[in-house]
Amino acid sequence: MRSLCDDIYKQFSDFLEVQCGIVLGDNKQYLVKSRLVPLMEQFSCESLSDLIHESMSYRNRNLRAAVIDAMTTNETLWFRDKYPFELLTKKIFPEMSENKKNIKVWSAASSSGQEAYSIAMTALDFKKHHSVNFSVQITGTDISTSMLNQCKEGIYDQLALSRGLKPEYKKLYFNECQGSSGKMQLKPEVKRLANFKSYNLLDSYGSLGKFDIIFCRNVLIYFSGDVKSKILNQFAGALNPKGYLILGASESMTGLCDKFEMIRCNPGIIYQHK
Repeated sequence: MRSLCDDIYKQFSDFLEVQCGIVLGDNKQYLVKSRLVPLMEQFSCESLSDLIHESMSYRNRNLRAAVIDAMTTNETLWFRDKYPFELLTKKIFPEMSENKKNIKVWSAASSSGQEAYSIAMTALDFKKHHSVNFSVQITGTDISTSMLNQCKEGIYDQLALSRGLKPEYKKLYFNECQGSSGKMQLKPEVKRLANFKSYNLLDSYGSLGKFDIIFCRNVLIYFSGDVKSKILNQFAGALNPKGYLILGASESMTGLCDKFEMIRCNPGIIYQHK
C-alpha cells in the first residue's frame, strides 16, 4: 500500500523536523509519497507506512539514511540567481583580496555541488582578469550522502549542464567523460578548490573552522522560526569579522538575528557580520 494516513504523516513530519530541522507542514503527503515510494522495493517494504515506521526506528541505519537523503535532496542549478556571483566579482573578492591571502567560503546545504563549483569558477575567472594573489578554499556541506558523492565526483549529465551554465564555461572548465552518454567532469583546476563533507545544519559548527563568506540560499525556508534563528546565530559565530552571509533572494533574517548588517546592493541583498 502506498497511501499515508494522517497519524503516520504527523509522526514522520515530527521525526524529520527533529532529525533535520525541516518543517513539512500540513498536506504534504504527496511529497512524502513521491520521494519515498521508490525506496519500497529497494528495502523490501510492503507498504509506505512500514517503510516510514522502520526508518524512524534505529534498527536499519541504511534505510534511515536513505529516507533522510530522499527527503532532503533538492534540485539546484549553476550560478543560481546570478547576482551573488556578480557580487563576488564586483565587491567581495576585490575587497577581501586586498588584505587576505586565503579566502574561505562555506557552501551550506551544497546539494549536488553546482553552487560550490560556481563559486570556484567565479574565483578562477576573477583571478584570470585581475592582478591579485590570493587563494580560495571552498567547503561544501550537505546531509545527503548521495549528493556528497556526486559533488566529489564532479560529473554531470547534459540535463544538469544545461541549467544555468554558460556554453563557454562548459568548454573552459569541463572535460567529456568517454563512453558516458554526454556526461562531463569538472577539470582538476576547479575541483581542487572545493572539498565536501557531511554536515547537519542543526549541529555545532565549531569543527568547521572560520569562514570569510557563507552561502546558505533557499534553505532556511524549510525550517521553523526557532531553527532559523539558531542557524543564523551559529553562522555569525562561524564568520570572521566583517565576513559576508548570502541568503536566498526570498529569505530574510528580520527578527531572527541581530548580528548582521543588511547591505543593499544593485541587485540583491547581502549580510555583513558586525
